[in-house]
Amino acid sequence: MGSRPSRWVRRPATWFTVALALVLAGVLIATLDRGHAQPALPAGGPPPAPATTAPPVAKDPEWMRPLRPGEKPPQFVLFSFDGAGSHEHWSRYLALAKSVNAHFSGFLSGIYLLTDEQRRSYTGPGHKPGTASIGFGGSAAEVATRVQDLNAAVAAGHQIGTHYNGHFCAGAEPSVGRWTTQGWAGEIGQFGHFVDDARDHLGLHLSAKDVTGGRTPCLEGNWAAAFPAMRDAGYTFDSSQPSDGVRWPTRLDGIWEFWMPYVKVPALRKKVIMMDYNLWFQFNHAKNDPSHAAQYTQSTLETYRAVYRGAFDGNRAPLVVGNHFNDWAGGAFSRAAEGFMGEVCTKPETVCATYAEVTKWMSLQDPAVLDRYRAMPPAQAG
Repeated sequence: MGSRPSRWVRRPATWFTVALALVLAGVLIATLDRGHAQPALPAGGPPPAPATTAPPVAKDPEWMRPLRPGEKPPQFVLFSFDGAGSHEHWSRYLALAKSVNAHFSGFLSGIYLLTDEQRRSYTGPGHKPGTASIGFGGSAAEVATRVQDLNAAVAAGHQIGTHYNGHFCAGAEPSVGRWTTQGWAGEIGQFGHFVDDARDHLGLHLSAKDVTGGRTPCLEGNWAAAFPAMRDAGYTFDSSQPSDGVRWPTRLDGIWEFWMPYVKVPALRKKVIMMDYNLWFQFNHAKNDPSHAAQYTQSTLETYRAVYRGAFDGNRAPLVVGNHFNDWAGGAFSRAAEGFMGEVCTKPETVCATYAEVTKWMSLQDPAVLDRYRAMPPAQAG
């Protein structure tokens, strides 16, 4: 779920009010983001784990190469979804991405791999066993369906990252902004255990070592404490910290930071972190009123388009589009993300990719070339 990070408390008052609202939003996000999977199994519970056959190695796309002299970078667009639990939304986005040759990233909440009865298997840093600010995975059938969705995503070339586990934002103390490095290590270790356990017992085609980064709950965190734990876990990227405009990823303490853009929203005439929850809060204080759904969809699309134009015509920095699998405000933000994915991923010189793909692409480039683009002003709404 989106929020201002704790380090940005000196921003204007709108940031502070967003943070206060997010303390009350955890249960809402848990219910909507996890979704209601249709049971795909008999009522007796999950069957024996299917054989885990490694997917074939995909050939690199044409753009996965060093830039030619004078060639501009592709305009990368990184669609990413926190929680990544809803069967309905997985089905919709997988079908849409296939139709426009797009890849995207799902940041999984680890406790969505635990049934409600298994909740005590999780203990958040400083919290009692079985406690979380979001829901757990539901029934055994719902968890099994979720595993099938994750497998379909991996097979299609999408990336699964982490949204960690308990979603403890400011107010649910000790929150992620107060965790020590040891606390982060425990949270990451439990996430990896849940993934590997699902691999071993439910046939998940993913292991902890395949997860190389993600997004923190509410975009919060003491990065000096969090990054060492991320590095020790083998993580290579994070996508939690806001930046003024669209910036190129920056290496911070051994971690690639893919910035969340803080951009002007034409309909509001002010800047907002370009994430669905933050937009929703600024539109109507996150009231679930579907009567304005069409208006919010259009305003969000206008924002996406304007920021894309600014990046494409400017520094060509990868554009992070942060979302959840949700039906907030009558599905306004899901429709905006789907509409934007459907139109932007087919544009010339544009690639809808995962964080892993963009990181690999950057590793192939002449550092001096990327440094020239990093030196350009952050892209704003065009």
